Amino acid sequence: MLNFKSKKLMVSLMAVSVVVLLILVVLMRNDAQAIDFRMYKTLLATNSIKKAHIDADEVVLFTTEGKYSIVKDGIDIKELLKNVPVETIKDNPFLKDLFVIGLFFIMIFALVLYGRKKREADIKKENEKYNSYAHDGFTQTIIKPTTSKHKFSDIAGISEVKEELQEIVDFLKNSSRYKKFGITLPRGVLLVGPPGVGKTLIAKAVAGEADVPFFYQSGASFVQIYVGMGAKRVRELFSYAKSNAPSIIFIDEIDAVGKARGGMRNDERESTLNELLTQMDGFEDSSGVIVIGATNKIDVIDEALLRSGRFDRRVFIPMPDMADRVKILNIYLKGKPFEGDVQNIAKMSVGFSGAALATLVNEAAINALRENREVVNEEDFIAVRQKVLLGKKKVLNFSDEEKDIQSHYQAAKALCAYWFEIDFDKITIINDRLKDLDMEIESKTQMFSKIKVYLAGIAITKIKYNETFSNSTDDLLRAREIAKNMSELYGMGRGLVPYPDDVAVILGEAKDEVEKFLLGMSAPIEKVSQKLFEDESISKVQIKEIVDEIF
Repeated sequence: MLNFKSKKLMVSLMAVSVVVLLILVVLMRNDAQAIDFRMYKTLLATNSIKKAHIDADEVVLFTTEGKYSIVKDGIDIKELLKNVPVETIKDNPFLKDLFVIGLFFIMIFALVLYGRKKREADIKKENEKYNSYAHDGFTQTIIKPTTSKHKFSDIAGISEVKEELQEIVDFLKNSSRYKKFGITLPRGVLLVGPPGVGKTLIAKAVAGEADVPFFYQSGASFVQIYVGMGAKRVRELFSYAKSNAPSIIFIDEIDAVGKARGGMRNDERESTLNELLTQMDGFEDSSGVIVIGATNKIDVIDEALLRSGRFDRRVFIPMPDMADRVKILNIYLKGKPFEGDVQNIAKMSVGFSGAALATLVNEAAINALRENREVVNEEDFIAVRQKVLLGKKKVLNFSDEEKDIQSHYQAAKALCAYWFEIDFDKITIINDRLKDLDMEIESKTQMFSKIKVYLAGIAITKIKYNETFSNSTDDLLRAREIAKNMSELYGMGRGLVPYPDDVAVILGEAKDEVEKFLLGMSAPIEKVSQKLFEDESISKVQIKEIVDEIF
């Protein structure tokens, strides 16, 4: 089957052939100039005619000036024979035309043969290109799953995450025990966290603990320029995983393929996402395959991918706090000649992810080697700290004064979240993890309480320092978004029809109320702040203990 370009080429070649045919016909035909009887007599009388050809209906005269033709019945042939050598042409003009037509068809056949050969060569080239790409990029990874050697003991900190994933490991290792109770294997686990916190390493540790094959793919590898190729690769991936069950499929940066549909249309991405949804729905309860996805952009992932039955569990992985950083540093310093206090290095690396800490240790060792020293010390870490921090947000690079401000800021949010019953697991010095429950119906009081939590940090810095700082950007955006929804979507402003200043009024009322609340909670605020300053994280249980102790 010729493609559009090949068909266009063939039409062009045939048109050229017709033109060539017409030229050949003209050339093959008698191109002699027709003359009358008077001209014929003049040529004959002057002996200008050198020879003549007699055809069926005409006579062609050859002279030094050119060729002339005259109707055969218009002259005396006997007279001509006396004066000029004459040849009688017995072939039929039809044979000449037949020859030309045959030549034409030979040319057409040659063009068709050329087009077919060219098309076959193009198809072969395209297949070689695809096969090469498939072998190098995708098929090879699927056919040869890896067996992870990582264990949970290789990952420092994140004890809560380990506990939650330990159940997944037990599911994979002892699935028959769960089947007796009618418990089905979770189909998907979504690891959510900022870059560098070790999402890939955690997925490998799950596979290593369960001792099952590990299929790794990046989300971007499914998004191809050829329509249908992404969906085909998803099917192949799941097919191989099922044939090697129990097994784990790990899709890194799943937001690349699982981005919400609509907006800027991309048919290939949508077909790939639809196939991923279908494959996850098609899992048998006993298939023994778990899909682990990793992302740092959960807000852009399609809702259909996040619903229950696909990614049944979401595990949030925070940046390491003080205690976690000490454990991580001890792992990376193992086997290196180090002299110093790991606690001091952990204190100077606020906001560092696990990957950043690995880089910090490596750069410090390089610095010691550069200065021809056999031991890595704290000065090496101080020397390379800014180099590793390059590109990070300034808010993560705290001085002691900034750390004190941030501790009070987060302490106010943590205490308000506990008091106003906004659920959370742990709040750290650099971020919070408030649980946005998927509630069908949410009251005005609940939404107003969330706004108060997000404005608590601004309120406490105003009370304690009589100042407002630049660390409130994200919280302000969240508070404004909730207030806007209350006014414009839910009719929770001063009337069912939103007033232009409703958002400002709601935010103002929330700020006044939370300031009054915090003025009477100075003692627990200071204790929570001190805890955050020292440990850089605090749980809801620890806040309850502090509040119960004071009140």
